[in-house]
Amino acid sequence: MAKNMQPYLKRCATLGISPAVMGINKQTNRKPGPQRRSKKSEYALQLTEKQKVKFIYGVLEKQFRSYYEKAARMKGNTGDELMTLLERRLDNVVFRLGLASTRREARQLVNHGHFTVNGKRVNIPSYLVKLDDVIAVCDKSRSSVKFKKLVEDDKFVAAPKWLEKSKNAPLEGKVVAMPGRDDLDFDVSVNLIVELYSK
Repeated sequence: MAKNMQPYLKRCATLGISPAVMGINKQTNRKPGPQRRSKKSEYALQLTEKQKVKFIYGVLEKQFRSYYEKAARMKGNTGDELMTLLERRLDNVVFRLGLASTRREARQLVNHGHFTVNGKRVNIPSYLVKLDDVIAVCDKSRSSVKFKKLVEDDKFVAAPKWLEKSKNAPLEGKVVAMPGRDDLDFDVSVNLIVELYSK
């Protein structure tokens, strides 16, 4: 599978994303150099927004386009539906529940089969969760150092309102609603992405 190997912090600085959105607690240490003040074209703005969303969710072009096409066939606003589809990805849900420190780590943990959805093991990061799905760390993985540390640290990560995380079951979460635009943890002009693809 193709991977984007570009350094995280450099990519964040280029796309104007806070590293905190990616789960990284570092600031970019770029030296201020001569800044080009040229005004970006409409196409450049649209492309930047698309690249930003693709980078945040770790999705490559072919898969991103298929999400867009699926969103365009849905009844609601295409941009909102696109973001809802991306938020519903299992690797994103694992990250948003605080079971992984970054989306990249969440993708790796899902690939290695550490999570179950409604009691059934799922190792596909792009799996789309549905309403009332219960996402949990599988029994075998609970004894691993990574998840033991999560329980011992007892850091309660505030999940978005569409996910419910129980304090009694720290390695488990439930989908209680479908995510909306206001549930995103970053700013995006999704209308620019729709305009780019609808040309």
